[in-house]
Amino acid sequence: MSRPAPSQPVVFAVAVLGIAIFSSMDAVMKGLVRQIGAIDTLFWRTLAGIVLTGLLYLPRRRGWPSRHVMRVHLIRGGVSAVMAVTFFWGLARVPMAQAIALAFIAPLLALFGAALVLHEHIPRRAIVAAIVAFAGVGVILLGQATTAPDPDRFRGTIAVLISAVCYAYNIVLMRQQALVAGPSEVAFFQSVIVGAIFACVAPFMVRMPDAQHVPAIVGAAALATVSLLILAWAYARGEANYLAPTEYTGFVWASLWGWVVFREPVAPYTLTGAALIILGCLIAARRRDVTDVEAAL
Repeated sequence: MSRPAPSQPVVFAVAVLGIAIFSSMDAVMKGLVRQIGAIDTLFWRTLAGIVLTGLLYLPRRRGWPSRHVMRVHLIRGGVSAVMAVTFFWGLARVPMAQAIALAFIAPLLALFGAALVLHEHIPRRAIVAAIVAFAGVGVILLGQATTAPDPDRFRGTIAVLISAVCYAYNIVLMRQQALVAGPSEVAFFQSVIVGAIFACVAPFMVRMPDAQHVPAIVGAAALATVSLLILAWAYARGEANYLAPTEYTGFVWASLWGWVVFREPVAPYTLTGAALIILGCLIAARRRDVTDVEAAL
């Protein structure tokens, strides 16, 4: 007997958990990038990720992916490499809460990307949810605009915005990839392809890390792997336009880790923006239930 499909609120909650784990990885990565640089951190984390995901995928694989599936893996791997370098380079130069807030343009762009690439219908409630959450991002950016100008922070902001555009496409690819491959396959090929890209520059830019950094590198790889598995599971069971607003919950975790680990204060603007972001996520989470009720009536 086949297991019943999980309800959409459960799928939404699992996606939120995946974002929480991913946000925790961001905090570990920020500390590493400050100490050993973005390329070194990403290269060694990705190598550790290949080992972890390989242990999960290779013993149970049933043949290699088809040419079509491999093409999807390659595209997402390439986009993810650019996204990771620009995001973590920027993250080292701006507060975590601000970086995540800037990245929140990605789910909004992904709503329309899903319609163009996956031909998904965008319900009005999903658009309202994205607009409400994006208004929260606007409030946060308004608060940041009141601070003293900082050229290095400005460069970090531009890098994060470039990463956000890549991540918008990555969200759509995540859904496309999850429909043709299992979670362990997605995680493995993501790590391998990104690792191969970074290996091209490794002889010129990467150095061996000190032993004191190894636990953090392995920990970041483990968090990234678990997050990839969870998100792949969720995106295989929910549409991209429904799950994209879960990205906004990452702000709550970014604010927490930024304050606890890096002593980055959370301003009133930030708290107001977070409230709007959470409201947008609640609106999105209720979309399916309301639609079902309306259809029954």
